[in-house]
Amino acid sequence: MLYDEGGTGVPILLLHGLMGSARTWSDQLEWLRRFGHVYTLDAAGHGRPAPAELRTESFVADLAAATAAIAEPMVLVGHSMGALHGWVFAAEYPERVQALVVEDIAPDFRGRTAAGWAAMIEGWPQPFPDEEAVLAYFGPVAGRYFLRAFRKGADGFRLHGDVATFRDISEEWGSRDFWAHWEALRIPALLIEGEFTITPPGQMRRMAERADTRYVRVDGAGHLVHDEQPARYRAEVESFLREVLAR
Repeated sequence: MLYDEGGTGVPILLLHGLMGSARTWSDQLEWLRRFGHVYTLDAAGHGRPAPAELRTESFVADLAAATAAIAEPMVLVGHSMGALHGWVFAAEYPERVQALVVEDIAPDFRGRTAAGWAAMIEGWPQPFPDEEAVLAYFGPVAGRYFLRAFRKGADGFRLHGDVATFRDISEEWGSRDFWAHWEALRIPALLIEGEFTITPPGQMRRMAERADTRYVRVDGAGHLVHDEQPARYRAEVESFLREVLAR
């Protein structure tokens, strides 16, 4: 579940979003190795068993166990679900995290439901027979994202987890908020939000009111900022890492 992606120095752990995988970060590994020892992780429920209780705290406990051998405080770089799990982990294990990158996720989705979204996924024409079929269905950006996450079998490409699991992970976010975890942090953070974000309006800007937090809005990007605007994403993350690792 934990992959050593190489490099030396400060540990940098990359945490993917819902329905993603460790391979989500393939295009970022080379340049991130210049800043430290890079690791990726397949979240529970994504190609491996999900926790018995689909609560954020369960995924954070799994993350803590998976990274127990990493002794030095980590830099966490997270997208969506991974970023949320990252800051809750940092709040619960403050001695294990030295800095945080949050991509396109906010603390409070209360009142939202994933039921319609899950029904749409159930309607996907799985298995997709080949890579070309995935790219044709989802487009070049989301298609590459899913190709890096889907499980390939003899009959083609399928999701690497249960739709019900993905739905219930998301449904939890509609029932509570994570402001207290965010406000408990005492580490530097970079917030990256896409122009066409999934987050409730203004929340990521409000998150930036916390001390030692930088907010960036990336024009022309949706939820997959690191894939849709990779040069801008890289520039912002590199600038942040140079600053915080020099302290």
